[in-house]
Amino acid sequence: MNELIINLHMHTTYSDGSGTHGDIVQAALKAGLDAVITTDHNVYVNGPEGYYQEGNSKVLLMVGEEVHDQTANPQKNHLLVIGATREMAALAEDPQRLIDSVLKSGGLAFIAHPVDPAAPVFGEPDISWERWEVGNFTGIELWNAMSEFKGLLKNWFRAIFFAFNPKMVAHAPYREAVQKWDELLASGKRVVAVGGSDAHAFRVSIGPLKRILFPYEFHFQAVNTHLIIREPLSGDVSKDRAAIIDALANGRCFIGYDLPAPTRGFRFTAQGKEASVEMGAEITIDTGVTLQIHLPQRSECRLLKDGKVIKTWTKREICSYIATEPGVYRVEVYLKYFGVRRGWIFSNPIYVRE
Repeated sequence: MNELIINLHMHTTYSDGSGTHGDIVQAALKAGLDAVITTDHNVYVNGPEGYYQEGNSKVLLMVGEEVHDQTANPQKNHLLVIGATREMAALAEDPQRLIDSVLKSGGLAFIAHPVDPAAPVFGEPDISWERWEVGNFTGIELWNAMSEFKGLLKNWFRAIFFAFNPKMVAHAPYREAVQKWDELLASGKRVVAVGGSDAHAFRVSIGPLKRILFPYEFHFQAVNTHLIIREPLSGDVSKDRAAIIDALANGRCFIGYDLPAPTRGFRFTAQGKEASVEMGAEITIDTGVTLQIHLPQRSECRLLKDGKVIKTWTKREICSYIATEPGVYRVEVYLKYFGVRRGWIFSNPIYVRE
C-alpha cells in the first residue's frame, strides 16, 4: 500500500479565490503534496488538469467543482463534485438530482462544510447543509478549515488575531459535524469523511498594509486528506486520477492535521480469521477481529464504536484491540499544539459485520 497526501476544496480566480491554478501548483510543490483538487464555485474549469513538475518534485492537479443554488437565499447546501468531467452547476436547484447525475457520470459527491455557522459581525450567513433527506452521496467534508475560522469571528478583535495567527485556528472538526457523521454511519450508510482546506488566499488591504490571509501554502501544510492506494503513482494522469478517485470513493483515507506534526504513516487495519482490511472496508466477525492502530508518534488515541469511545490510549505509538461485537469502528487522535489539545487524525471507519 502507498500513502498520498492531497488537499481538496480550494478556489481560484475563476470564482472567489485570489490565485491562479499556477499559483496553487507552486504552493502544492512547496508543501510537498502529491495532488490537489480545485473546486471553483459553479464552474468546471476545463484545461489545467495534469501533472506539473519542478526539479525532482511533481504534483497532480485535478479539477472539480463546488456546486450550490445561487438563486437561494441564503445559499446553503454546497456539494463538492470530484471526478465528474463536465459542468454540473445547472443541476444545483435539486440536490438529489445533482448527486445522482454526479455519480452517473463517474464522479464523487461530498457534502461541503456540513456545519458552517454565521458570522453576523461580518454579514456572513450560516451556509450549513440542510438537505439531509438526500441519499447516495459519497461522503462529507468532516473538517473544513475555513468554516472553523469563520466560527471564531465573534468580533473584530478575534478576527484580526486569528487572521494574523492562523496556526492558532484549527482545533478539530465541529462536534455537530462529527455527530451527524456518526448518525449517518449508525443508520447503515457508508459515508466517507474527508478534510478540506476551502482555500481562497484572501487578499486584504488595511491602509498601506497589504497581506494574503491564509495563503495556499499554509493551507496545504494543515488540514489534508491522506489516501491509501494500491500502487505508487505512475505519472500517467488518467491512471493516477482513477486511483485517487477509487481511494476516495472507498474511504481508504484519513484526515490529517499536518501542521503540528506530520500525520504520514498512520494506519488503521483489521485482522480477521481469513482477511486483513484497511479503512473503508468491511470484515466479518467470527471469533474476533483484531483492530490495529499505528501512530506516527506518541499521542492520545481514541477508538470509537458506533460513535462512542470504547478505548483510550495515551503516549502510545502502536495500539490494538480485539473487537468481539459488530459495529462501525473508527479512530480519533489528539495532541497538544501551542498548549492546546487539538484534533490530529480522524480515520475513516472499518465496518465489522455479522
